[in-house]
Amino acid sequence: MKTILVTGIGGLTPRSLTRIIRENHPDYRIIGIDINKKAIGFFMDGLLDEFHICPHCTDSAYFPWIEKLVTEKAIDYAFVQPESEIVKWGHYYEVYGKYPCPVFMGCEKLSVSLKDKAIMADLLDGTDFIPKTIKVTQENPRYNDVEKQIGFPCWIRATEGTGGLGSLKLEDLSSYKSWLFINSQIPEFTVSEFLTGRHLANEMLYYNGEYVKGAALECVEYVMANIAPSHVTGNTAFGRFLNEDRINKFCDDCIKYLEKKLGVVAHGILSFDLKEDGDGNMKVTEVNIRHMAYVGVMAHVGFDLVEDTIRIMEDGNANRVERAPFFHYEKPSIFLRDVDVEPIILESEDLFSHSCEIK
Repeated sequence: MKTILVTGIGGLTPRSLTRIIRENHPDYRIIGIDINKKAIGFFMDGLLDEFHICPHCTDSAYFPWIEKLVTEKAIDYAFVQPESEIVKWGHYYEVYGKYPCPVFMGCEKLSVSLKDKAIMADLLDGTDFIPKTIKVTQENPRYNDVEKQIGFPCWIRATEGTGGLGSLKLEDLSSYKSWLFINSQIPEFTVSEFLTGRHLANEMLYYNGEYVKGAALECVEYVMANIAPSHVTGNTAFGRFLNEDRINKFCDDCIKYLEKKLGVVAHGILSFDLKEDGDGNMKVTEVNIRHMAYVGVMAHVGFDLVEDTIRIMEDGNANRVERAPFFHYEKPSIFLRDVDVEPIILESEDLFSHSCEIK
């Protein structure tokens, strides 16, 4: 029996991957931690064997607390999910040459560069990987640059954070000024050209620079979209699994470019968000340094990066991970998600247009 630590268990992605661990390994002991005493994952029946409230990862007490937990609970390995924690664990490795316990994640330099969307935009500036993008702050809103370099309509979002934090389609300069005022608590944004095509996503596994596996999907509709000014939230309500190799290739080409630019090798799970322009050209809007929220539904249609991650941490190598850089789903499946219910997977969209007998 193994003992697994999952951090940030109040979040959707940690809960989703924990369910997959529980399904695949019912005998494993799972410990969840979170900084929030009301984290919903603490109280979900059957999800965890044990839970603890932990210090924030920026607190000096955080790693002594983690080290003690790892020792006392004999933790075999961890899924570290909040990106702020991933960066801190990466720094811990740079200082001590080891992690508090085995994990599967990239180096600090790559993690920092991808966590901050402004840094990523600077690294990819001048390439075809990203839309025209500039960084703005509350102190330096760069009104003229936004109007002349980017133009309206354009897209604004916070440089850090998920779930479309601070996101909105801006129609003119006055709406830009108003949005900065409304979101005065957010210090820094990126402003980019507005893309009108599909919202795509791709989850990829790298091992010491080798692109091992990748699979794509389309985010078509969003949970509670009407409550967000941008009509985009961090949760997809309706999505399509896609067998489009060009998505995987584009994302891998982007990672290879970043590896060369930063002088690092990709390692761990990297999850892309992409938008197409009016001509169908893909542009990177975000690269997450962790599993994404769809990890559970993807596992249920054959693309199980949770189990692959477990194999890597248990074996200390990727020998038992299937090589599938252009993974294809067996069926044209789709998924539906909403608040307070488990996701539903359907074999195709045909069910939307046919009456079905309920048995």
